[in-house]
Amino acid sequence: MTSSELETSPLDTARRLAERGELDAAAAILGELADDPDDPDRAQAAVGLAVVLEQRGDVEAARRAARTALATGHPEYAAQAACHLAQGFEREGRDEQARGAWQAVLGVGTPAYVPLARLGLARLAVREGNLAEAEKELREAMQAGVEAGDERIGAHAAQRLADLMVEHGEPGAAAEVLLDALEFAPEDEIPGLRVQLGIAHLELACAEFAASLDSGADPQTGALAIELLARTLPLRGRTEDAERVWTYGLEHEDETLAAEVRLRYHRDT
Repeated sequence: MTSSELETSPLDTARRLAERGELDAAAAILGELADDPDDPDRAQAAVGLAVVLEQRGDVEAARRAARTALATGHPEYAAQAACHLAQGFEREGRDEQARGAWQAVLGVGTPAYVPLARLGLARLAVREGNLAEAEKELREAMQAGVEAGDERIGAHAAQRLADLMVEHGEPGAAAEVLLDALEFAPEDEIPGLRVQLGIAHLELACAEFAASLDSGADPQTGALAIELLARTLPLRGRTEDAERVWTYGLEHEDETLAAEVRLRYHRDT
């Protein structure tokens, strides 16, 4: 054994073994450290052990190791351990256990991990159809990301929230969220946010065109609203809806409006 090897810490030795695929040897070192309540590296070793054991296919032992790390309350490694538990439970569809683990991340309170926990809780809320809770968690994730200095994850939360709002017929609220995100998002996230903002505006435009028809527009204005709605809907992949709008206008009982729509429908043919 060389002098450099003698000077290598057990944690570094275990890491190198794991990187070489020697998982059993790495687990033996990490397990010894994690079993010692007085070892200053116990929390880090337990998290490393959880990762190695999961790679080895021993999921339950990995979770025991993660719980050991979580119990230390270490601001970094306890938070990592709770994330490890939550992500594993999510993959298995064990939502209640995942929720408990994400809440444990919040309990540790390390700012860098709070946005991840909020995003996880939002995913679970969406899965169970609790849209109000999902919106609350995503807003919290946005704020927590900015407060932690991780504007990228804050922007990601904003994108998720905007998608959810557009999907459930709230394009105006989605646009407000995206405009807020543009104030803090990293430069390389700006183009994607602007595309989403454009999509929200398209949805908002469609809603306004439809509302114009419902509010008793005169034939000229109604025909214009029908044309704009029918030509905008395909941009959102809603070709069949666009055809129904054209049909509504072409077969309208108000012959003046129907004639106006026919002119607009045929002018590109």
